[in-house]
Amino acid sequence: MGQQFDIAVIGSGPGGYSAALRAAQLGKSVALIEHDSTLGGTCLNRGCIPSKALITAARTMDTIHEASEVGINATINSVDFGAMNAYKTRIVETMTSGLAGLLAHRGVMVFQGEAQISNAREHTVTVTPHRSDQPGASVRRFNRSGVGDDLGPSFEIEAADIILAIGSQPQPLPQHDFSGALIDSTQALSLGRVPASAVIIGAGAVAVEFASMWKTSGCDVTLLIRKDRVLSTWDRRAGATLTRELKRRGINVVTHANVTSVDVGVNLGATVHYTREDQTADFTAFGEVALAAIGRYPATGAPWVSDSGIELTDAGFVTTDGYGRTNIPGIWAVGDITEGESLANRAFEQGIVVAESIAGLDPRPVNDDTVPKVVFCTPEAASVGCTAEQARARGDLTDIEETVFPMMSNARMLMSRSSGSLAIVSGEILASAGSSDNSNGPENRDDSQDAPDQSESSSPKEPDNANGPDSSADAQGTKVVLGVHIVAPDASDLIAEAEQLVGNRVPLSEAARLIHPHPTFSETIGEALLKADGRPLHTR
Repeated sequence: MGQQFDIAVIGSGPGGYSAALRAAQLGKSVALIEHDSTLGGTCLNRGCIPSKALITAARTMDTIHEASEVGINATINSVDFGAMNAYKTRIVETMTSGLAGLLAHRGVMVFQGEAQISNAREHTVTVTPHRSDQPGASVRRFNRSGVGDDLGPSFEIEAADIILAIGSQPQPLPQHDFSGALIDSTQALSLGRVPASAVIIGAGAVAVEFASMWKTSGCDVTLLIRKDRVLSTWDRRAGATLTRELKRRGINVVTHANVTSVDVGVNLGATVHYTREDQTADFTAFGEVALAAIGRYPATGAPWVSDSGIELTDAGFVTTDGYGRTNIPGIWAVGDITEGESLANRAFEQGIVVAESIAGLDPRPVNDDTVPKVVFCTPEAASVGCTAEQARARGDLTDIEETVFPMMSNARMLMSRSSGSLAIVSGEILASAGSSDNSNGPENRDDSQDAPDQSESSSPKEPDNANGPDSSADAQGTKVVLGVHIVAPDASDLIAEAEQLVGNRVPLSEAARLIHPHPTFSETIGEALLKADGRPLHTR
């Protein structure tokens, strides 16, 4: 027993569901297979959405804590962590049920079960129950949202194209797997209350967000980082500013720390042993829990992935070109299993590019220079495009300049009682920016795969510039904005404007003439652009 579709998508995270929705919009029949009981992948269920819901609650506490500084006497009598978790769950359920309804409305058929490619050449996907060890376990098919039927212990799907969107998993410490009080981010989000004390190992977005959120909620936080600042791969000034702010807010940030082992036991908490650069002594940090947040690895370890002949890198990433094609014709990959930033917004756009490529359109590949990154700590950090160091190392850019704006000259920054930083990187483009398409695909790919087959499209062909105008050629020889790096209370919103400037290669002189509302945080970008253009007003 089986069923045929134009496209089978394995995984329903942002990369998978965006591909499914766009493909259905373009007239393709689509099967979306997910092993979880709810759709949305890590992002909606165990990552972006639940963590930001808790961060929103923590910021309410932060506002009350600081109310006396503006003349308001307010105190927090108690915190109902059960109600806070219920709020988080309600937000997640609203998002996942909304996604299920949208997929059903678009005609995407959802299957619940564990999928694997059983025949790569014929594009056959076999679906089995996620918990096949349970009596009566069955693959389920949903023709409508929430209305499913049982298909038995196995079901085969045949598709002209298969899209892999199987995501990633938290990376354990080299010295110790997750166990006892040593937890990963998924377990941290499932805690019934904020721990009294915690040791967080890592310097990336997850580590910094939990450190900020837990500290605001009353936790005694020690953050162990390997280098001299958090977000060490970001703009140096942004990382240094955020590290200073975390310390100012009471987080014990231990720099140049190298974790050697972790002692855990039932109800005994976690003792983390570490050394420090240029010091011979051994150090320890104790916490009710220890959160290891050192990154994620692609979920490509299942035997069927390699058995299918899909080419992987040494780190386990699926090798693709800029359009998501793998080395096997008709099999595509998006999201965390591809090399690059593990970001939901990047996977979302990858899914659209793949769907449009399959449908015979001519999308431009995802350009990582235009993918914004955000850390939802207090204050927020956001970044898009090149750092000055990265820009100077590239052969297609010249006349690189970094403009730093003093954030405390902005009225809203003063009102926020927070410090921050803003750096704009500008320069001239020597070669077409369109060449930065992240085409990391197999060199021996069949040339026939380089141009999508338009004959299979059941929809009219959209314009070649469906993703917007390509101003790269026009920008050559003109100073443009190459990168923006912000630490500020509303950095997550400010970065959207910056992404438009970087992505559309807006000439610096034109960008500097854009008018920003007053008084707002966004004025910092306007003032910084004026300074970068040699016309500073409120700063030297």
